[in-house]
Amino acid sequence: MSKKEPRKLIANNKKAYHDYFIDEKYEAGIALHGTEVKSMRLGKCSIKESFIRIENGEVYVYGMHVSPYEKGNLFNKDPLRVKKLLLHRAEINKLMGRIKEKGYTLVPLEVYFNNGKVKVEIGLARGKKLYDKRESIAKKDQLREAEKEFKVKMNGY
Repeated sequence: MSKKEPRKLIANNKKAYHDYFIDEKYEAGIALHGTEVKSMRLGKCSIKESFIRIENGEVYVYGMHVSPYEKGNLFNKDPLRVKKLLLHRAEINKLMGRIKEKGYTLVPLEVYFNNGKVKVEIGLARGKKLYDKRESIAKKDQLREAEKEFKVKMNGY
C-alpha cells in the first residue's frame, strides 16, 4: 500500500501575487535531470525572476534557477537552462487562447514535491496597475492592524 506523501514546498513566488491578479492556476510537471532533482530535494531552487512562454505548442519556463548539486560534478546542468513544463494538450491550447487576450501572461507560483515528483504551479495572470498594488498594500496594513488590536484585546483579559 502506498501512503500519500504531503505536498512539500521547494520555492514560491510571492512577488507574482504582488504584481499580478491570478485568475486560474494549473499544476504542471517539469522535465528535469537527475542532479537537478537532487538539488531540489535540498531546497536549492528559485523562481523569483522566472517567466513562462508557449513556443511551438510546448510550455517552457525561463529564468528558473536550480543550484548545481554539490556531488554532481560533470553531470550538473546549467543552473538557468530553459526547462520544459509538462501539461496536457487541451490545457496548453486553452492557455494559448487565453494568452492571446490582451494583458494575460503565465507566471510560475510554486515549485513543490507531490508524491515524489516535482510539480510547478503556474498561474494565468493579469498585470496589476500601480493603484491596484497600493490598494492591496493598504488592505494588508488594515488586516495587520486589526490582528494587532485583536491580540491586544485577547491579552488584556
